[in-house]
Amino acid sequence: MPYAILVSDPLASTLVLLAMLWLAAKLGGEAAVRLKLPAVAGQILVGVLLVSLPSLFSGLPKLPGFLKSPEFLKFMDFAHNPQANVLAYIGIVLLMFMVGLESSVPQMMKVGWASLRVAVVGVIGPMALGLMGAYFLLPKGTPYAVDLFIGACLCATSIGISASVLRERNASDSQEGRVVIGAAVIDDVLGLLVLVAVSGLAEASSGGGPLPWGSLGRTLGLAFLFLALALTVGRWLSPRIFGWASRFRGEEILLPFALAFAFVLAYMGSLVGLATIVGAYAAGLILEHHHVETLQVKERRSLEEMVQPVVAIFAPLFFVLTGASIDPSVLLHPNTLLMAGVLTVVGIIGKYISGYVAGGGTSVPIIGWGMVPRGEVGLIFVSVGRTININGEPLLSPEVQAGVLGAILLTTILGPIGLSWVLGKPKGQNKQV
Repeated sequence: MPYAILVSDPLASTLVLLAMLWLAAKLGGEAAVRLKLPAVAGQILVGVLLVSLPSLFSGLPKLPGFLKSPEFLKFMDFAHNPQANVLAYIGIVLLMFMVGLESSVPQMMKVGWASLRVAVVGVIGPMALGLMGAYFLLPKGTPYAVDLFIGACLCATSIGISASVLRERNASDSQEGRVVIGAAVIDDVLGLLVLVAVSGLAEASSGGGPLPWGSLGRTLGLAFLFLALALTVGRWLSPRIFGWASRFRGEEILLPFALAFAFVLAYMGSLVGLATIVGAYAAGLILEHHHVETLQVKERRSLEEMVQPVVAIFAPLFFVLTGASIDPSVLLHPNTLLMAGVLTVVGIIGKYISGYVAGGGTSVPIIGWGMVPRGEVGLIFVSVGRTININGEPLLSPEVQAGVLGAILLTTILGPIGLSWVLGKPKGQNKQV
């Protein structure tokens, strides 16, 4: 049977998987563009549709038998497909490396304080509003750690999704684009600390132990040390690495060396507890034009021109699989819909107000909407919550998980739609502060 080969041969199944995901990404992106929406929104939504296909196939009697076989349905479970997740992982790392290449350390320093202010308000605002929303939505007697964890999930920002829309609209190198990207990077560090603290509080409330302040301080110190070393030692080291690489006599040297540099720095970031996308972004930020100029002249193309096609291949896979990681059926219960709606509203407001503290003549709507998407970062927070128990019970009940996931999905879709809309408006129509 052909489907038996499909599910038993990992190489063959990977080829089919890639074909399906690429076609889905392009179809979803094309539909969104025709509706005057960002392509990334269509890619996420088509992922949500893909995850519904197994249940749809099982309910249709006239379909060929192999489309309803357990093996094929397992293959179609994209969210739990290790091959698919590896491809998506590569996609988001490459995307963040490309975003870093389009900026520079001097440019980021110009918006450093603005990014810091936006990031701090973008964490405190959703956290506070999320706590209030959870307090009124959850039954009395719910552990306070649950409220805190819901607030923590809302404080995340998906740097990849906003970066994709900014690049799609040629705004990633604008002042607002640099503020949003910088703030989202800082958000990852702050969000990690919030996650560590809330997780420690939940576990301490179960076991009676103290909060892990030592671990929290160590994580904070390692995070800042990594970023400081990356932006100082890395900038000193990178021209020497690529100067040595320019002595190679072979062809196509720059791209493999650049990707290896990005992947190693992403891995080093993970060693100190940071998301790998922060390390990949730092790698792109470090690699300035004059560091690789000799190789670019030799190969007659800029590094950005080389990386762009690779990003175009892998990044859409990440957005499709972000949508496919959420089961639409869990969102249909009335209480779940109510929670998802309330958390979506407070989540958008909490991030949008961060645009008012950027200053410097920046656009409030662009920065505000740029901070709204939660995406993969929020999903990571929820996945951590699934592993925590209080007195033998899961920290997040299935209903609460569904409500939070619904809010993450809605902000992930509405964020790029709002950002794309304000980027498309004439410049004078965006409020400046």
